[in-house]
Amino acid sequence: MTVEFSRRIFLAGAAAMTMASKAGAQTEPKASPFNMSGIKAMTFDLQGTTVDFYQPVLRAGQAMFRAKGIDLDFAVISSEWRDQYRMGMDTVLAGKAPYTRVDRIYRTGLDNLLEKRGLSDKFTAAERDELNLAWNRMDPWPDTIEGLTRLRKRFTLATLTNASMPAAIAIVKHAGLPMDAVLTGELAQSYKPSPSVYGMAASYLGLKPEEILMVACHKYDMKGAKAFGMHTAFVARPLEFGPNGKTDTSPEPYFDIHTDSFLGLAEAVGA
Repeated sequence: MTVEFSRRIFLAGAAAMTMASKAGAQTEPKASPFNMSGIKAMTFDLQGTTVDFYQPVLRAGQAMFRAKGIDLDFAVISSEWRDQYRMGMDTVLAGKAPYTRVDRIYRTGLDNLLEKRGLSDKFTAAERDELNLAWNRMDPWPDTIEGLTRLRKRFTLATLTNASMPAAIAIVKHAGLPMDAVLTGELAQSYKPSPSVYGMAASYLGLKPEEILMVACHKYDMKGAKAFGMHTAFVARPLEFGPNGKTDTSPEPYFDIHTDSFLGLAEAVGA
């Protein structure tokens, strides 16, 4: 497969034709007619899309486990930790628990994992807090800074993440992301794909949903944004969960743009 082909942008019409034959495709939200001239802002998912969380968290965990003489594969631990995060958010979205900041969900998840592994007595509260901060110290993907810099010349750029406000600010500063605004689900007291989070972003930016392009590598985020009325740009991140991770990067009818990098996105929108 050539580099040109891998970077090709799949617009909504082509994606819809590709997916139309798949069972259940008609139940998915469809991409509406898309004209970049109407886009005034882009909102970006952070963890996985804009920054790499896998390697920084893995490094921090491996270092702490090694220092304590714990012979466990932290790649497995970090995957379980991520699952705890997802379960915590799903519990809130299902109305079974009150809103909880994501950094606190991660911290509780860490306690649960250490208890499950019989390691509770090996970590102080301060050490757990320090390891939890690994989620605030993520590295930008190689294409992130250049891509965002190009895009920012034409559009207002804002984060739109499930991370807490303190975590999102820390990530933006640590990674040096050229953002105009930091918006998180905490401002709506919810998480994506709740419509309230996308609505909050539109309100804070002072724009109509159709004037915003949501950028993410997660299909649930694309589907939620599209259902709310935003346009969508899917950026494939096959290494989001590490070299052995499994990610679904195939096109969907609710993508307006499908690319493999922020540079590809900049090319697609003429930035």
